Amino acid sequence: MGLFSKLFKGPEIDLAKSAANAKKMRDLFNSKVKDGDRYRLIFGYTEDVSRFNFMIVHGSKTQIGNLIVGWCERDNVIVILPTVPDLSSCGEAVYYYHSEIFKAYRNKYPTDAFVIYPDKNGYIAINAYDWLEDETLYVYVEQSDALTAFSAFFHNSFTKK
Repeated sequence: MGLFSKLFKGPEIDLAKSAANAKKMRDLFNSKVKDGDRYRLIFGYTEDVSRFNFMIVHGSKTQIGNLIVGWCERDNVIVILPTVPDLSSCGEAVYYYHSEIFKAYRNKYPTDAFVIYPDKNGYIAINAYDWLEDETLYVYVEQSDALTAFSAFFHNSFTKK
C-alpha cells in the first residue's frame, strides 16, 4: 500500500476481485502479445486519448483511456494494451523499445505519470496507482508490488532526458 493508503484508511480491498481482474488482465495481454508471460503487468490509464481511443470512458470532464501496461526487463520494452474497465475487450498492443524512443521521464507535477515520447511529435503519459476502486472508470486491482517494480524499471532502464 502507498503512504496515503496507510495514513488514511480507505475502503478495504477485495483481494479475490483484485486477483480475478489481474488474471483477466493477463489473459487479455497474452492474447495480443507474443510471449506475453515474459512481461510483468500493471493497470494504468491515460488522458492522452488521441493515441489510445479504444472504447473511451467519459468522466465528468475528462476522457480516460484504460491501459494494461507490460514491461520486460530482458528486452527493455514497455507494451501498452488499451482496454475497457471491465476487461471484456481490448485494442491492439503498442510497443515502446527503449532504443527507439526520443525521451522518457517520470513527471511528478501535476500528476505522478510515466511519460514516453516515441518521437518529437507525440507522447503517452501513463498514470498508475497502488489500487483503484472506481470500477466505472478503472480496473479494480491491487498492484502495489508490481507498481514498485515498474517504477524501478522505468527509472533505471527506460528514463532518458
